[in-house]
Amino acid sequence: MRPLVLVAALLLGVAACAVPRASAQYPTPAPAPSPPVAPAAAPPSVAGRVLTLEEAIAIALETQPQIQARLSDYAAAQFRVDQALAPLLPQISGSWTAARAQNVSGSPGTGTTQVLRTTTFWTDSTLARVSASQLLFDFGKTFAATDVAKKNAEMTLEDLELQRQLVTLAVKEAYTNINFAQRLIKVQLQALERAELNLKSARGFFEVGTRPKSDVTRAEVDVANARLGVIQARNAERVARVALNTAMGIAADTPTQIRDNLVEQKAEFDRRQLLAEALGRRPEYKQEQLRVDAADAFVRQTFRNFLPDITGGGFYGAQRADMNEVWELNIGLTWSIYDGGNRIARYREAKASLEAARARVKARALDISREVEQAQLTLEETDERIQAAQAAVASAQENFRLAQGRFDAGVGTILELTDAQLALTQAQNTEAQALADHRIAVARLERAIGRR
Repeated sequence: MRPLVLVAALLLGVAACAVPRASAQYPTPAPAPSPPVAPAAAPPSVAGRVLTLEEAIAIALETQPQIQARLSDYAAAQFRVDQALAPLLPQISGSWTAARAQNVSGSPGTGTTQVLRTTTFWTDSTLARVSASQLLFDFGKTFAATDVAKKNAEMTLEDLELQRQLVTLAVKEAYTNINFAQRLIKVQLQALERAELNLKSARGFFEVGTRPKSDVTRAEVDVANARLGVIQARNAERVARVALNTAMGIAADTPTQIRDNLVEQKAEFDRRQLLAEALGRRPEYKQEQLRVDAADAFVRQTFRNFLPDITGGGFYGAQRADMNEVWELNIGLTWSIYDGGNRIARYREAKASLEAARARVKARALDISREVEQAQLTLEETDERIQAAQAAVASAQENFRLAQGRFDAGVGTILELTDAQLALTQAQNTEAQALADHRIAVARLERAIGRR
């Protein structure tokens, strides 16, 4: 058999050995899943639309740059898996070298003088070759390294889900804060309207001589305070809108309009299942578990570094000006006997890192348990606050109605009326705050258990 045929046969056999049959030592690697590709869509237009909460979340998940960055991180991690697996596949390279050298030779002359003659001439040499090598057996080192890369890729995928959950929570909170600010604007405008009516009444009574000037002054102070409240509430709405736009990944000055959902809504959660659901959903907990798996794979990899590598290879080419055929087949065993203790230290480091990763899983479970319990307690507290605030609003409205009637009848004082006015405004603000806190508490509990 000609040497060229021998080399071809070797390469075919080596390629067949690159990924051996499924066995306990070398399981057949599953094909890596295709990484999700971020759509290159233009930011959606929200001008002239009244966005629901679900629409705002959908826009954020599509356009938020933080999510786009995590998508690219996951794609890069998948390519690192391919890099880790690459040593198991054939390695082929080609080379071509040409050189020209000057040579000097001497020969004895003729005659009686015997003078040494020198001759200068040039020689050309050429070498062209194609080399191939194949890792035949490395005791699972490459597969262990590939497992580490796969676990790291899965961690970046969980990081993507974590970012989506955080963005969703930010949208929910900003959306609620806008509604809360808009509710405060309504409350403050109503307070301003009542204060202006009181001022009008106080001036009328003062003009007819039934009320002192101090009543007018006190009413003017109430009007000024109500106007200040309106200004603060409107600014709070603008700030909340900037936060919502930023969370959605659109320009901060976009005139976003949203739907009012600041109403009492009972949230149903099975408290007995919350922790189990959280541990099954939270990407942070999954990441800690994946770190344990990656650390375990790294321990296997560092242990197998004590074992040799068996490699087969060969080359085929030609040399000299006449391109004389040259070829070689070889099998080599590489084994580092002693490296100053480096591999032993790396193995011990890997085992210590594995124990640390296992401890972090338990610590993360405790943190998640605390977050779930605190979120559940906060939600229950907001439910109770809503009921108390609504009762307080009803009482404050009745108290203001009575104080207004007494003042109009000339038997009540301006101090009594302004106190009732302030109490009503505060009760309405407290009710709006309780409703907003309830919405945010629901969103944070959903985040604590890993929901979007």
